Amino acid sequence: MEYSRYLLLILFFFFAKYSFAQDVNTEESDLAAIYGDSDFVSIATGSSQPIARAPAVATVITAAQIKEIGATDLDQILEIVPGLHVAKFFQGYQPIYIIRGIYSDTNPQVLMLINGISITNLYLGNRSQVWGGMPVNDISRIEVIRGPGSALYGADAYAGVINIITKDTTEINGTELGARVGSYNSKSAWLLHGGTYGGVDTAFSLEYGTTAGQHQTIEADAQTGLDTIFGGAPYFAPPVSLAPGPVNLGRKYLDGRFSTNWRNWQMHLGYQHRYNVETGTGVAQALDPVGRNKSSRLNADISYSIKSLENWDTSFQLSYFDTSTQSDLVLFPPGAFLGTYPDGVLGNPDIYERHTQFAISTFYTGWQKHRLRLGTGINYGDLYKVRETKNYAIAPGGIPVPLGGVIDVSNTAAFIRPTNRTNTYIFAQDEWSFANDWAVTGGLRYDKYSDFGETVNPRLALVWQAAYNLTSKLLFGQAFRAPSFAELYNINNPVALGNPNLKPETIDTVELAFDYQPIDKIRTSFNVFHYRMRDIIRFLPDPAPATTITAQNTGNQKGYGLEWELNWSLSNSLKYYINYALQHSEDLTSHTDAGNAPHHEIYSNVKWEFENNWSLIPQVTYVGERQRVIGDPRPPLKSYTVADITLRRTRIKDNFEFAASIRNIFDSDAREPTPSPGMIPNDLPLAGRNLYVELRYTN
Repeated sequence: MEYSRYLLLILFFFFAKYSFAQDVNTEESDLAAIYGDSDFVSIATGSSQPIARAPAVATVITAAQIKEIGATDLDQILEIVPGLHVAKFFQGYQPIYIIRGIYSDTNPQVLMLINGISITNLYLGNRSQVWGGMPVNDISRIEVIRGPGSALYGADAYAGVINIITKDTTEINGTELGARVGSYNSKSAWLLHGGTYGGVDTAFSLEYGTTAGQHQTIEADAQTGLDTIFGGAPYFAPPVSLAPGPVNLGRKYLDGRFSTNWRNWQMHLGYQHRYNVETGTGVAQALDPVGRNKSSRLNADISYSIKSLENWDTSFQLSYFDTSTQSDLVLFPPGAFLGTYPDGVLGNPDIYERHTQFAISTFYTGWQKHRLRLGTGINYGDLYKVRETKNYAIAPGGIPVPLGGVIDVSNTAAFIRPTNRTNTYIFAQDEWSFANDWAVTGGLRYDKYSDFGETVNPRLALVWQAAYNLTSKLLFGQAFRAPSFAELYNINNPVALGNPNLKPETIDTVELAFDYQPIDKIRTSFNVFHYRMRDIIRFLPDPAPATTITAQNTGNQKGYGLEWELNWSLSNSLKYYINYALQHSEDLTSHTDAGNAPHHEIYSNVKWEFENNWSLIPQVTYVGERQRVIGDPRPPLKSYTVADITLRRTRIKDNFEFAASIRNIFDSDAREPTPSPGMIPNDLPLAGRNLYVELRYTN
């Protein structure tokens, strides 16, 4: 309901009036207090520095902040980043991280790292076909760059970079046990343990969870449209659509992580397993309550640092990433296509990948006023196994023809063949403090790919510390997005075919940013940006009579906007935060709105410590109206406002902590867009009012 935002704003200002009157004269004058631990970032250059002085527009979210807002999944955290909106894709409600209006269904334009290592999958260029969420109890901090990062990180650091840093023994010193129960039959439990054994710092985490998922109603789906076609003359077939019906979002998950530090060695191991993952609205936009997916992600990295050489700090890193998805799907329900599929149209695609990377990076500080970073590496990605079984083939005209049963077509007509890619790269970066309060950072990275060629991406940043509490930045960067294997090599796909002649997408971005702290208790930042995308990869219809679509480099897009945020410590017991983002993106082929991304976003929260060890954190998220893409006749998708509130009690008998959270307090009808032309016409409903309670024990 729209009145929810007004109620929460009244609540915020009531808190502000009450608390500010109690502590109006408390100020800190020490400059070091300006840059707390939560305001340092390493993702911008590879070395830790205050966000205000970093040559990028960045956000850092700490473990303490994650706990305060009551987040239980990564997507809930990222929604608070200005200029970043988490939309949903109809298949399993996979997250789409829209940064500055750059939207695509599979979202390969955002690079996600775990402890600095990419978890991008080769097949679609995203985090996986079956993401299934990511729990947050083992997250130490999340660093987000809005804008290009290819000069350091290479492919897919296009619209932005998200680096998830997990906890080590500096944050896990002892044992934590926790359990949570909530709406939709959701349950989870976790264990964190850390300590030093024989001089080796070791940290370990394990979390298990299960949920039936929210079950808002899908009023009509793709099969509804087919029922209309086949229900008329001459067929008069009975309807078989399962809509209206609930969205299917149940899943189970198991996450484990292990890290160790010994002298100059560091190692991370991680395992994420998702199973019984339901299909959202179905992979063909037809409801599928029977289909299930599972996925696994195993990552390991080991690094060695040499700091004994004068003026040199060098590290060597070897990493391995293994990922797979397996699916048993009902594309269309039993009785579809005039009853020729009594069990439904069945398809079971499986993908298996391995990624191996070796990297060398060194900092050199022997030149006065310069900090030089050099790096090189090689990445090998192997889509080494494909398996597909199905009970249909596609005939001319795009109609599925029964095969008489479920047939294994892995070696004859699979949707893609096993293939691989090698990427070698070299980069250089110089941070030059050429005058008092002035610094310029320049960088250049060269990438060579075995399948689509070479690319060079520069960056340049001018940072001016105009006063001890005011910083200005002028930033320029180029970035690229590598074509995914699906876009390059898809074959025998019912709809989308690959094109081995694709070029990478590219983007140029210019930003102007300011960070200002007028008094110790108030800090604000503001930035404006402009970007231009070229060679966008889209699937376009093939000439008639073909009914397929093929990946092509087509069209350009430009965008501009601004982002603003304010942190205000009204007192020791009350802190207020708000951010606002505005963006406009235009498709330069059609000269229309690029579509599906909100023009306006507002996020705000208050942390109120109203008694010793008690805190109350209300938050409000406003997502503005979203225009449709060209060719979609539906009216714009309406804005929505969602309010949440979290109550937390710490230090219960010193070792226990309790929390309760209500999400979407006012049960707002919040929806995310479905693809054009709207086979699910009423879009994707998000969860209504829901809640959870949790208990933690720390020793």
